[in-house]
Amino acid sequence: MVQVVSLSLPPADRGEILRYAGCREPGSAELELLENCLKELDGRLRCQVCWDTFPVSPAADGLDLGFAWTGSRALARRLSGCRECVLFAATVGLELDRLIARYGAVSPARGLFFQAIGAERIEALCDAFCAQRAQELARRGRGVTVRFSPGYGDVPLAMQTDIFRVLDCSRKIGLTLNESLLMSPSKSVTAIFGVTDRAGEDCAGAGCAACGKQDCAYRE
Repeated sequence: MVQVVSLSLPPADRGEILRYAGCREPGSAELELLENCLKELDGRLRCQVCWDTFPVSPAADGLDLGFAWTGSRALARRLSGCRECVLFAATVGLELDRLIARYGAVSPARGLFFQAIGAERIEALCDAFCAQRAQELARRGRGVTVRFSPGYGDVPLAMQTDIFRVLDCSRKIGLTLNESLLMSPSKSVTAIFGVTDRAGEDCAGAGCAACGKQDCAYRE
């Protein structure tokens, strides 16, 4: 059964926001603008996650994830040995989209910072949800793998349609998907992670180290 949770986020990671904004050596003006943007956004995010658990089993030339079949080799490696997976969709709400649109034309720098804040906040929400599930599963002697999203590696973006169908994202958390497979609100993520039979989180190869895109502007 699809469940919905609302989560509180830790304080914003200013270093990450500046990285997303491309500010490698921010000056006093950039730091002041960042603080002003964070103050304007304070209390206006709506952080929600809908999720469900599905069985994982080998299938012809791929994996049966319970809600969809995939031939992704990368996802098969991540879910190796897992009998279950957790599928989730997360969003921080529409307010950031409104602020980005409002300032995009009149104050591009401010719009850029709101884009960067949104990227950091949705990642923080995904991290908080995954940590919550990991803690719950650890009490039962189980663990989780790192999350993997459609469009990453060889997982097709088209899997989004299956995810939105089974999680009923529009009704559960107000998250929609258009014909181009773009989500609204834009600061949203769908992802999957495996459930293992050993306690702890298997983060081997997580983050930028796991990605083959060497020329990414956001690479750590």
